[in-house]
Amino acid sequence: MEHQIFNKFIRFIEARLSPGGEFGLHLTAGLALLVAAAAVFGDLAEDVMGKEAITVLDMQVAHWFHAHAFEPLTSFMLAVSLAHTGYGMVVLVAALGWHFWRVQARYWLLALLVSVPSGALLNVALKYHFQRARPAFDEPLVTLMTYSFPSGHTSAATVFYGLLASYLVIARPQWHVRLGTAVGCCLMVLLVALSRVYLGAHYLSDVLAAMAESVAWLAVCITAISTLRRRREATI
Repeated sequence: MEHQIFNKFIRFIEARLSPGGEFGLHLTAGLALLVAAAAVFGDLAEDVMGKEAITVLDMQVAHWFHAHAFEPLTSFMLAVSLAHTGYGMVVLVAALGWHFWRVQARYWLLALLVSVPSGALLNVALKYHFQRARPAFDEPLVTLMTYSFPSGHTSAATVFYGLLASYLVIARPQWHVRLGTAVGCCLMVLLVALSRVYLGAHYLSDVLAAMAESVAWLAVCITAISTLRRRREATI
């Protein structure tokens, strides 16, 4: 009896770590990423709302960037931020969506159309839940009336570039292309996050929480749609 239970357990573990199958390795990796990212977000939110040490660091970083702002860096950061606002994200999503449509990557197109808009709605809901005020300066570089935690620009960039990196890593067999893609997309997310902190629109913890939030949400979307694809393929 114990031997049978042990064998069933081993088969269960092997199935969860198998690249094939509708509930294989992709689902296991997605759930692990979701749990890890959600835990990071939860810790950050708890520390921010409890006014722990990270809020002191937030103030120090915000004031340092504000005191050291200079041209043409400020204009560059404004351009980066503008490119990832609402209208900018519509253009980016439309361009990537057109590519997915052209190469008939319909499940990736579905993932894009689900993850980015729903991720934006999730971010707005979190902002109104936590209701954290934005950084305040005597002479601000930007002035916004919405809440600060977590960063909407960083969240949108994380979902978009995270999805793009996931697609290219799978679609491109060359290891150097995969590595370059992953590094490039990570750098774009970090650049957007830096622009928001530099401009005084967000605290450091705002952009870190946005990254964690969006990684968790992207893991949900990609895993769900990948599972849907595998289940449909299994029935064919």
